[in-house]
Amino acid sequence: MSTSPHGASTGRRTFDDLLTEAEAAPTEGWDFSWFEGRATEARPSWGYARAMGERLGRASASLDVQTGGGEVLGAAPSLPPVAVATEGWPPNLAKATALLHPRGAVVVASAEDAPLPFADGAFDLVTSRHPVTPDFDEIARVLRPGGTYFAQHVGPRSVFELVEYFLGEQPRDVRDARAPEGERAAAEAAGLEVVALRAERLRMEFFDIGAVVHFLRKVVWIVPGFTVDAYREPLRALHERILRDGPFVAHSTRHLFDARKR
Repeated sequence: MSTSPHGASTGRRTFDDLLTEAEAAPTEGWDFSWFEGRATEARPSWGYARAMGERLGRASASLDVQTGGGEVLGAAPSLPPVAVATEGWPPNLAKATALLHPRGAVVVASAEDAPLPFADGAFDLVTSRHPVTPDFDEIARVLRPGGTYFAQHVGPRSVFELVEYFLGEQPRDVRDARAPEGERAAAEAAGLEVVALRAERLRMEFFDIGAVVHFLRKVVWIVPGFTVDAYREPLRALHERILRDGPFVAHSTRHLFDARKR
């Protein structure tokens, strides 16, 4: 999503026009350029893509887990002699293959909840940007002794203003899922030493209802099973609220994981 506010670019288009446009927009990959001028999200201060690129430049064999469309890995200035990525969603898999193969990286089809299809100790660097659920046992298994897991995770209660607008107040276990300290404990139990763990809460703004719809279609775990038809009336109410009060404000949470295999 855009990192600086530009205000709404939708003029006086109707509710139905905005929904039609958002439903027609492609959702594969992690390219958020569609949101330019229509939504903003602050970026974490640590600059994950840049830091990941620096580490890739020093690695000999790397694995990017749940690479999406390969956009973050593909933006690295250089890749290791052995560079591999996994992805489970077919549209993303095709996009990542087209982007990363010319860079010499291999893209492997692998479901999010499946064991990683690699031998023990195959990589000295494992990376991931926003994995659905990090499998620390598998990450530790494919890392060489002394190897590094470097990732940016989605934190607890991320974008919960939207979640609870559509789904109502969530139970405590859902609200507290993805807590950094819980993930630290899971990583350590798998044999990883957490070298650094940083967390930030970041402001988001949605300037029109089309941006909300496209976001919910693209980031499918925010409101599972979301469709415009199922949520038309809450969407209409939110559209009117944005016209009356201005942008819908939410907050994302992120944490930076830097861990080493003992």
